[in-house]
Amino acid sequence: MLDLSGIVSDSIVDGPGIRTTVFCQGCPHHCEGCHNPETWEFGCGTPMEEERIFEIVKSNPLCRGVTFSGGEPFAQAEGFAKLARLLKEAGYEVASYSGFTFEQLLRGTQAQRELLQTIDVLIDGPFIMKEKSLEISFRGSRNQRILDVPASLTANQPITITSKRWLGEY
Repeated sequence: MLDLSGIVSDSIVDGPGIRTTVFCQGCPHHCEGCHNPETWEFGCGTPMEEERIFEIVKSNPLCRGVTFSGGEPFAQAEGFAKLARLLKEAGYEVASYSGFTFEQLLRGTQAQRELLQTIDVLIDGPFIMKEKSLEISFRGSRNQRILDVPASLTANQPITITSKRWLGEY
């Protein structure tokens, strides 16, 4: 069961193409200038089963990718890992935002490492107001990286995505 602040079934700003974005409720980071400060408080969202979220994703025939946003998805890592497995088995690309860095998640809890192992793309790092940019795709601040998670896990170090679709250069 996940605690959500909402679901957007036709997002074009949280990754390439038409995606479903799942917004979790609860975030420990509280970044200055956060785009979603209403998601900071824990335990006050809408509880939803992972299978129900999966059904919502499947109801949009144009959707090929899903993005976890927040709040902080890695604060609910066990449930998001379960959802990611369902999505991956059905052929969806799965991305997640996190205020944690890849390196922090590698040293995180078992559930956080499990979620990391089930996603394709990680946009990592906290939003930093002095690094804010409207000129970069799918990120709020220049310190945030778009990482190829399987390649990063294999290399045991962050590997940035160079794909033009994730860089906004179709």
